[in-house]
Amino acid sequence: MNALGKKIRLLRHQKGWSQEDVAKRLDISIPAFSKIETGITDVNLSRLDQISRLFGLTVVQLLATNDSEEEKKFISELTTANKKLQERDAEVIELQKKVIELYEQLHKKGE
Repeated sequence: MNALGKKIRLLRHQKGWSQEDVAKRLDISIPAFSKIETGITDVNLSRLDQISRLFGLTVVQLLATNDSEEEKKFISELTTANKKLQERDAEVIELQKKVIELYEQLHKKGE
């Protein structure tokens, strides 16, 4: 993934938009937008202008590759949230196992 694609993906995540949401706003297909994010497709100037306006930026701001403190903070928060989500998933799985064990115990007592 190239720097521009990463920045577009980060901006999309900050807005809470899916690839489908952005693709609709740009009036392109989801695979076409995915190729922009992954750097497979080179983006022309009119598309850059359209994307920058969508995120409330200038083309220069969109093309700037230096990570701002806000972007670094967002990435850190996203990483932390993802880790917590994985921990909660593991807790849910353990609770599900316990429920199944209790159900099986109750089922055996009822026989």
